Amino acid sequence: MTVDYDVVIIGGSLAGYYAALAATQLRATVALVEPKVDYGFTHHHALTEIGKLAQNLNDAASFGIHATHTGTSEECHISMAWQEAMLYSQCVASNLKEQHSPSILAALGVDIIVGSGQFQSSSQLAFAVNNRLLRARTYLLASGSCPEIPEIEGLQSTGYLTLSNIWQSLQRGTLAKNWVIIGGIPQSIEIAQTLARFGCSVTLVVKHPYLLPNIDPEIAIFLQAQLEVEGVRVLTERPVTQVRLIEDKKWVQAGDKAIETDEILVVTGQQPNIESLNLATVGVKWHRRSLVVNDKLQTTNQRIYACGDVIGGYDFANIANYEAKIALKNALFFPRLRVDYRSIPWAMFSVPMVAQVGLTEAQAKRLFSRDEVLVLRQYFKTVAAAQLRDETTGMCKLIVLRNGEILGASILGAEAGELINLIALAMSQKIKVKDLANLSPVYPSFSEILEKTAREWSKQKLNSNIALQEFLEGFFHFRRNWNL
Repeated sequence: MTVDYDVVIIGGSLAGYYAALAATQLRATVALVEPKVDYGFTHHHALTEIGKLAQNLNDAASFGIHATHTGTSEECHISMAWQEAMLYSQCVASNLKEQHSPSILAALGVDIIVGSGQFQSSSQLAFAVNNRLLRARTYLLASGSCPEIPEIEGLQSTGYLTLSNIWQSLQRGTLAKNWVIIGGIPQSIEIAQTLARFGCSVTLVVKHPYLLPNIDPEIAIFLQAQLEVEGVRVLTERPVTQVRLIEDKKWVQAGDKAIETDEILVVTGQQPNIESLNLATVGVKWHRRSLVVNDKLQTTNQRIYACGDVIGGYDFANIANYEAKIALKNALFFPRLRVDYRSIPWAMFSVPMVAQVGLTEAQAKRLFSRDEVLVLRQYFKTVAAAQLRDETTGMCKLIVLRNGEILGASILGAEAGELINLIALAMSQKIKVKDLANLSPVYPSFSEILEKTAREWSKQKLNSNIALQEFLEGFFHFRRNWNL
């Protein structure tokens, strides 16, 4: 069988772009089909940063800095600030779009094919697009995901926004004053906080007992308290049963509460973009929200690989790129590499930020003996850098074994996204907690909290070892009474 490409990458997600770039660096012949990247995430992160600045300006009075009022109404001021923020986010998205443009990939040797296609059902595996048949040794699905819409009575007829159209809608119109956000995933929490910081009234409705089902409950409680302080109304364990339009007003029934709102944002989860690919004819199976893949990221057709949120999970770019790296090397060479998420971190861009890697306390205690698992905590209020920046809300939590092996970490606080990378590196390199305790970080810096938390390991070990305590007391008693 003759082939045109070593690999054909299907889908214009950032993971697809990353894989295409990596393939050219390995001197492989590669095609990228439908390179259309959605830059909604860029607007989201840019507006989050502007929201932080707005909050900092509001908090400036505590530092003795007072803004001068121009006499314009608060509503007008917020509207102007929102339009300027949207303009800034559009500029950032434009810059990133230029960096990820198809022309750059084409100049590096990637065959760019714009269009929608599907696998053909014939004796030879091929992908048909624009009246062409793309034959490759292997294929990589990186088509991303689209919003999954829950079956809620009245939702379709009432109208709603999703992550795929919220930013385009806001660019065309004004910022609604009242919002109900349905769903407990990282993006829903980030957007709720950003809208509140721009002066909106926001209700976040979550069906789980905590904001997110996959984070440490202690961290979730901290984060919920912070959101409520900033004006976000959080309703947990409240499934949305119906939505109604009554006299031009939208009403949401969440549990036993009826909420009036101007706009509804549905952020309950994602589903893979695979409907048009004709996967069933080439033996690729999927289940509910995700493709079925093995730990080498092969689908049920071993010549077709997949990466990113098309295979399920939260939409995190660093995890998608990690999967793209594993899948691409397996596709181009021998499929021997396996994904191992134990030391791959993720972060939620709330304020303070939440970041996590490895096991939570509950997960560790299910896998290991409770006596073997130690939980180390330290609070940001003990860190000089946090005091200087007045960002003392938060905690660092390390989960370790008695032998010092680091099983996981959860951090809520300033610079959590940077701090979690250090923990992830330590875990991937089998560095033990005692080595973190021996760090001498720049003072003042937020890295100090890692050293402080790690030092708790030796304290806990000593406190639980009565024999060692008695030995040390006897030793120093002997030294004090030794004649020099």
